[in-house]
Amino acid sequence: MNNIILIGFMGVGKGSVAREIVKQSEMIALDTDDVIESMENRKIKKIFAKEGEAYFRALEHKVALWLQKEVSGTLISTGGGFFKVPNLSEIGTVVYLSAPFETIYQRIRAHPNAKSKLRKRPLFQDIDKAKKLYEERAPLYKEAADIVIDVSGKELDEIAGEILQKVRQDD
Repeated sequence: MNNIILIGFMGVGKGSVAREIVKQSEMIALDTDDVIESMENRKIKKIFAKEGEAYFRALEHKVALWLQKEVSGTLISTGGGFFKVPNLSEIGTVVYLSAPFETIYQRIRAHPNAKSKLRKRPLFQDIDKAKKLYEERAPLYKEAADIVIDVSGKELDEIAGEILQKVRQDD
């Protein structure tokens, strides 16, 4: 089991960092939300709208069991709540991408596709609720992580390099 699992709040850049790690390493990448959308043949937003959050979390758990059993040598970027799966540490080295809420929110708003980015994140529709959720989750992410990387003010290549270096130190 030599997977790297990226966790952190929605919009922190897990997917972007994953793509950069792939460029800098021999790893392939997988996104848990993409796997769920493929399994269900529908978008996360529609799953949340029709089935609710509990159903979605059950899908994450199913994906986590599959990852633990079947996936190796892979960079895994996750949805914002994936860190709650009970077997997270059995899947690989858990890396928490950390940034203040305002940094994350400004990053999303500054993105060329900001409206689309906000629309596809069901839990980000109400900023006050999103901030409250961030405040609840931040200490839990840190607790679940083997490695914490503050991504504030850093370029993608710098973040990816730091992750690869720390993961290799832990091996």
